[in-house]
Amino acid sequence: MSKTDITKAEGDLYLENLTKSFGEFTAVDDLSLHVPQGSFFALLGPSGCGKTTTLRMVAGLEAPTGGRIRIGDADITYEKPYRRPVNTVFQNYALFPHMNIAENVAFGLKRRGIKDADAQVAEALKLIQLEQVVALARAIVNRPAVLLLDEPLGALDLKLRRQMQLELKRIQTEVGLTFIHVTHDQEEAMTMADTIAVMNAGRIEQMGAPIDLYENPVTTFVANFLG
Repeated sequence: MSKTDITKAEGDLYLENLTKSFGEFTAVDDLSLHVPQGSFFALLGPSGCGKTTTLRMVAGLEAPTGGRIRIGDADITYEKPYRRPVNTVFQNYALFPHMNIAENVAFGLKRRGIKDADAQVAEALKLIQLEQVVALARAIVNRPAVLLLDEPLGALDLKLRRQMQLELKRIQTEVGLTFIHVTHDQEEAMTMADTIAVMNAGRIEQMGAPIDLYENPVTTFVANFLG
């Protein structure tokens, strides 16, 4: 795929033998994943297991030490973050304090020179019912091929977090985007994800549907971690 149209790439997400080392420490170790387009996929594991580093490589915020990242046929392994059809929502929502809600949501569209930005912003805000997820509206308004969620509910209290779990799943189903959700919260992953990859020490211990992981753990780590 040419440089001019890689931002429009779509299809399944593939991580192929992805590795990231920091000096002698290997944060992500030969990790391979296939995430079908339109699915809600969770990377679940304890702190330090490599899940956020994996997400940052998909976002283009970290360069892999080895391996490849593809969306469909487009190789995005070393593309600049702004050239990837990928948006990220962090636990720190990184909103612009000098902008109102609509201006925050429209930021990416205006940078790309989209003419009907206001209409798209209105549609996105209608989809989002809570002020807390202005950051999410800003991310989905561009209709990226992949939306990365890095512990986006971690700052919320329990009641709002559970409400937002249902909202995120509703939104993902309605807009049909590929969601990759990084979390250490077992309940959160079980509630929202179609498929969960349980990570430990930079590797995937087990991957499958939530009920399969819970009822048929294949390692002691997975059994203990999922309770």
